[in-house]
Amino acid sequence: MIDRVGWDALPAALRDEVTARTGAVLSAETVPHGLNCRLAATVRTQRYGGLFLKGVPDRDTDESAALHLEALLGMAVGGVGPALRYDVRAAGWRVLVFDRVDGRHADLGPGSEDLDAVRDVLGRMGRLRVPDGVRVPTLAEQFAGHLGPGDSELLAGDTLLHTDTHPHNLLVEHATGRAYVVDWARPATGPAWADAAYTAVRLMECDHPPDAALAWLATIPAWQEAAPEAVRAFVEAVCRHWTAVAGERNAEWSNGCYRRLVGYRHV
Repeated sequence: MIDRVGWDALPAALRDEVTARTGAVLSAETVPHGLNCRLAATVRTQRYGGLFLKGVPDRDTDESAALHLEALLGMAVGGVGPALRYDVRAAGWRVLVFDRVDGRHADLGPGSEDLDAVRDVLGRMGRLRVPDGVRVPTLAEQFAGHLGPGDSELLAGDTLLHTDTHPHNLLVEHATGRAYVVDWARPATGPAWADAAYTAVRLMECDHPPDAALAWLATIPAWQEAAPEAVRAFVEAVCRHWTAVAGERNAEWSNGCYRRLVGYRHV
């Protein structure tokens, strides 16, 4: 787990730059899980009420690059992710200030009432596109070294993908039941059905029987249009990637979930 920096431990000059925009910070709470950044905190502010802060010091080059890309995508993911209000740079830090979703992490378990909201947000995600002038890796580039001949073409697409629909990245708003997707630090471009496929595997990881997860996946329009050969290329690339990362034995269960996607009737 990454060591978090609390609001009060940030450089005074950085805090001053943030509060010049938000009004005084009345309370702050560090978010302990997820997010590859040094600062992750929910704050209550004088001007806006609840906000979410995400930041890294400039010296953390990989994390800074991911945060920069997330900032560039801030407007593109509006309505799917929380709105980006400010991009603050001071005292050797960069901090993104988002509207805070007053909600909870999505429950992807069997019988959850959140599954309809997650299906809905996946539908909205399928319409996202990369803004002009912004460079986002392709899905094939993310799987570099793990693709077979011709697989890059099969995984081509112009949809902006999240690629990590873990429950911690899915928030359900208390008041509306609407789902939002946060932490756009690992985006890619590719076919619209890819995030739906990732999410179906998350359902299996959250104790859904494979047939139930696949039946849920079949209700998502983008998945209904997925070409079987493209799904095969996707699954093989994911499995090779996880095997390289975790080793064959440790990746076996997760890879088995992905292989359930191959040959499944879409409609």
